[in-house]
Amino acid sequence: MLKNEEKLIADDLIVQAREATDEDLLVVHTRRYLNKLKWSFVVATITEIPPVAFLPNFVVQRQVLKPLRTQTGGTIMAGKLAVDRGWAINVGGGFHHCSSDKGGGFCAYADITLAIKFLFERVQGVSKATIIDLDAHQGNGHERDFMDDHRVYIMDAYNRYIYPGDGFAKRAIKRKVELEWGTEDTEYLQKVHTHVEGALNELRPDIIVYNAGTDILDGDPLGGLAISPQGIVKRDEVVFKAARRRRIPILMVTSGGYQKRTARIIADSILNLHNLGLIDKELATSGAGNPKVEQMIKDSVKDLTNLSLQ
Repeated sequence: MLKNEEKLIADDLIVQAREATDEDLLVVHTRRYLNKLKWSFVVATITEIPPVAFLPNFVVQRQVLKPLRTQTGGTIMAGKLAVDRGWAINVGGGFHHCSSDKGGGFCAYADITLAIKFLFERVQGVSKATIIDLDAHQGNGHERDFMDDHRVYIMDAYNRYIYPGDGFAKRAIKRKVELEWGTEDTEYLQKVHTHVEGALNELRPDIIVYNAGTDILDGDPLGGLAISPQGIVKRDEVVFKAARRRRIPILMVTSGGYQKRTARIIADSILNLHNLGLIDKELATSGAGNPKVEQMIKDSVKDLTNLSLQ
């Protein structure tokens, strides 16, 4: 859609995601948890698709879990690309209900936690991260994983009345924005702007992970909010502008969204970011002017192999 219709996103800005291996997943997940995914009924419970329980597990691995592992690999790769280029968008991922030892809410792998831990452990100069989670649901997976990790600052804005309602995980949120049913554009965008600015003023991170769920869209069957397509485009613009002004690399994942029109809205938002110069070749090659990023560029994108995604 972005390439063929608008011809704005060039081939050299696109990197094909690689499937995360067991070795990659074990950076965060326990072996016990990964073994549980060999049972179809467990995967059916996590993905909330009951018929999956009746499929042979080799089919579940190929048709259900492999695509999720590929999206997870994409988020890990995008973390390194964001540091190298100043920004990266994984059109997928954002499995924010999965933690190291428990999945749920269609989230089988903790890609946000994985991306951050890969960066902390394997990329020099990345020691602080901010998660800006603007999916309609609370991101309890990464919150549980980083509960006592002071290197990670979490801002989470969500409908207070819907899944998962994880009171324990809320303890990890540094900036909590609990929304009411049917929240609309004006109130929502004001809160997003205020709290994104506040979060980035409280801690200047080396990377921003932005969970950009479109389930905030009016009419979404699971989100319970009432944000317009234009409101979603503006929301993403607010976050990217805040990152760009501070010259902080940003990784965006698309997370939840349960209407057919969400794909078009995501495309429109990416095109808007491109048209505003917030994602472009110049930014990609300049590393957004961040000295740490400029040093990383010398290693080039080929260093993705250091993430052990073969």
